[in-house]
Amino acid sequence: MGEENRNLFLAMGLMLVIWLGFTIFVFEPAAQERREEQAAIEAAEMAQEALDPDLPADTATTSGAVTTMDRPEALAAAPRIEIDAPSVEGTLSLEGARLDDLRLRRHFTEVGSDEMIALLNPIGTEHVFYARDGWQSATPGMNDLPGGSTRWTLLSGSRLTPDTPVVLGYESESGLSFERTIEINDNYLFTLTDRVTNTTSSEAELQRYGLVRHEGLPDDLANNMAAFEGAIAVVDGVMTREKFSALEDGASAEENGTGGWVGITTRYWMAAAIPELDTAFTARFRTIERGDIDAFESSYVERAEVLAPGASLTSTTYIFAGAKELDVLASVQNDIGVEKFDMAYNWGWLWFLVRPFVWLLTLLENVLGDVGLAILALTLIIKVLMFPLANRSYASLARMKIMQPKMQEIRERYASDTQKQQQAMMELYRREKINPLAGCLPILPQIPIFFALFQTLVNALELRHAPFYGWISDMSAPDPTNMWNLFGLLPFDPSGMFLIGGILGLGAWPIIMGITMAAQQALNPPPPDPVQARIFAFLPIVFTFVLAGFAAGLVIYWAWNNFLTVIQQYVIMRRHGNETQLDKLIARLRNKASGSES
Repeated sequence: MGEENRNLFLAMGLMLVIWLGFTIFVFEPAAQERREEQAAIEAAEMAQEALDPDLPADTATTSGAVTTMDRPEALAAAPRIEIDAPSVEGTLSLEGARLDDLRLRRHFTEVGSDEMIALLNPIGTEHVFYARDGWQSATPGMNDLPGGSTRWTLLSGSRLTPDTPVVLGYESESGLSFERTIEINDNYLFTLTDRVTNTTSSEAELQRYGLVRHEGLPDDLANNMAAFEGAIAVVDGVMTREKFSALEDGASAEENGTGGWVGITTRYWMAAAIPELDTAFTARFRTIERGDIDAFESSYVERAEVLAPGASLTSTTYIFAGAKELDVLASVQNDIGVEKFDMAYNWGWLWFLVRPFVWLLTLLENVLGDVGLAILALTLIIKVLMFPLANRSYASLARMKIMQPKMQEIRERYASDTQKQQQAMMELYRREKINPLAGCLPILPQIPIFFALFQTLVNALELRHAPFYGWISDMSAPDPTNMWNLFGLLPFDPSGMFLIGGILGLGAWPIIMGITMAAQQALNPPPPDPVQARIFAFLPIVFTFVLAGFAAGLVIYWAWNNFLTVIQQYVIMRRHGNETQLDKLIARLRNKASGSES
């Protein structure tokens, strides 16, 4: 035992020596390196805060409510230049050369209203949203470069239009001269061309940066799984994005590469900062805590460039602030060459289906002149393309419905022997040439098609405030009618009732959809299990209430799709000699009519 104990103690001592050695010479240096890296990151963040004075350096520790002011009061806090373009109107602040007051001329807050969408809002107001461009330097003594609090001087131009650019100037005390020419095109794109001159006797290391910042959550947040809203960036052709909800939870991102853009987007609108093309940059998302309001930021910093004494450089960046109209996104991408700018549209993981659907929906709208008719036509085209598969499936269903008595006989005959029952069923299927899985065939490809159409219609700006025939004035909003007040005949709105108001919001189009779904279900063979049969019979009612809160455009699509399916399935079943529930209903009505006449 003594020898064994001595060996044990020696082994334990050797392990202790090895552990101490690794701790001193491996683990501790690695931990020290990580501490130094973290300190460097924190120092860089503090330096960035110092270079970016839009918010005080201690905003991360600020507590309490953030005070707001009226928009006119906030706009009057700094001198401004008027912006007047076909797509937008507003002002540009000379403080920080900040783009923070912009309204969209082609888009309005409500149906029938002439109040334009206010996309960008100045500091001090509720829902601050702005974009700006600046410079920073790691050269000692050059901490006064153009930033958020820089007061620019108007050198030429008094009004920014597509035909009249404006030129701003700024002279830093550290010896750098900045001249910025700002242009705007017809469709939401601002071009910022800076000429920087080093008037000092030493080199200056410069980095240009751009940012988009939004305080708080947008009022019109969609909260829809098919709509993306938050920070977005494309770097080296790869998209990175974080939803507002993730940013609230502290999510952040940083990517390095060449070519791309950064921005903050909602369902229909976006502000984006685009660095100089073919220039390496770092894109970053971050959340800045401001008491009870979070400021969400998407920014980029270009690689450093050394400017020799007496030398000048010219740099061009862009800011996009407007509606995510597909033709506009494509024109920005093609005209200036920015990479994958159309990724601002939320194509989703079924992008290979959504892209052709969006293209075809736009084409049909241009031909028919109405987005509602375009949806109906698109659904009809998909039905025609799916006809061969659906035809075989419905034909098999029709034969299965004819065989229902024989199938029931087999179930009763072999009720106590499941194996023999299955064998007899398979023999019946083989003899009658029935595919029991045929009913699933048209459903399988329709699942991705439905989700792709759902993605298309949820994000299509064309549906916003687009009317349809009858009572629908906005295809992107739920059906405004309600069956509980007789579709507007009674003078009250039950949807506003406490707790149960949401359940009572049942419009005409959801009811039409439920009826078409029930009609389609009536054409299918009933499930053999009575419990399953009751569940299936209840599904149209469930979907009627579920879809009541969906956009009217989606409900109209679903109802129209069901209607076309009912017609197609009815014709195929009648051709195979099936008597459908519709036939039985018509026969009963005829019998009643003939009985009343006699």
